[in-house]
Amino acid sequence: MLTKKLLIVFLLVVVLSATGIVGYMEIEKWPVLDSLYMTAISLTTVGFKEVHPLSSHGKVFTIVLITLGVGLFFYAVGTLAEALIEGHIRGLIGRKRMEKKISRLSGHYIVCGYGRLGRVICNELKMRSFPVVIIDNKESAIKAAAKSGLCYLRGDATLDEVLLKAGIKRAGGLITVLGTDAANVYITISARSLNPRFVIVARAEDDNAEKKLFRVGATKVISPYKIGATRMALAVLKPTLTDFLDLASHSVGFDLDIEQIEIMPGSEFAGKALKEISLREKTGVTVVAIKKRGGRLSLQLSPDKPLEPGDTIIVLGTKGGVQQVVEMAGHRVELA
Repeated sequence: MLTKKLLIVFLLVVVLSATGIVGYMEIEKWPVLDSLYMTAISLTTVGFKEVHPLSSHGKVFTIVLITLGVGLFFYAVGTLAEALIEGHIRGLIGRKRMEKKISRLSGHYIVCGYGRLGRVICNELKMRSFPVVIIDNKESAIKAAAKSGLCYLRGDATLDEVLLKAGIKRAGGLITVLGTDAANVYITISARSLNPRFVIVARAEDDNAEKKLFRVGATKVISPYKIGATRMALAVLKPTLTDFLDLASHSVGFDLDIEQIEIMPGSEFAGKALKEISLREKTGVTVVAIKKRGGRLSLQLSPDKPLEPGDTIIVLGTKGGVQQVVEMAGHRVELA
């Protein structure tokens, strides 16, 4: 809008200048340079003496030209002021509206950094219908987030006030993928101090940063280069396995789902062993791993060992079957 108004002002200046030059050339029979000079001092109202004495028609033309020049000046100033004030107010209203929208979110995920990695992460979360709030201090990133219909905040994610505006105390987790390890460490420290209980996933470039991130409170640390290199090696050595992993982890468009499900108190699973539940027979879903409460993930499944509230099972199956397991486990699902 501002660009369009500036273009209109520029075109009016060009048209009025051309009119003045042509007018003096026709009325006073002056050369181009003298006509240009007279037009310039008339439109800018600097008040220098005429190049040559003016005829009666030339004086009338000059009066009209000066009047139009003054009018154009005030129009230009008013247009610029209106556009700037309107843009400022619109931006302020937009920020307030976005902050109000974010304040209503709960259990959402905060993504710090909307670069190449951040955009892929947000697309994955969006496809799975998880609410996302992006924090970035680059104007281009904020415009891209707005274009994608995502919630966003422009600011420094290392500042506590920015994290609080993003609803960190109500969030389900935070992912920090800024370009430097120092920034990711700092954000992890701030995020963990503001919310001691939620999940923090951080990007790391080297092993030293990975250790530091774990020490300051990161739940999971990911090295994109290390994971990318491993997957590329597997794509060569074990292509069928890689295809299966891709299908399992990117199954939004297929009738296949892999999910982690926590066993809730009073659910059908609490206190029962896997062989008693007969999960595969009832739902067609397979349990591929179990994480005991407070323990580590295990692929060694014991059919006789009972599941307890707080345990987490990793299941693979159709979307309908997984939904059945969710309900049987107590209706609570967490992002895998």
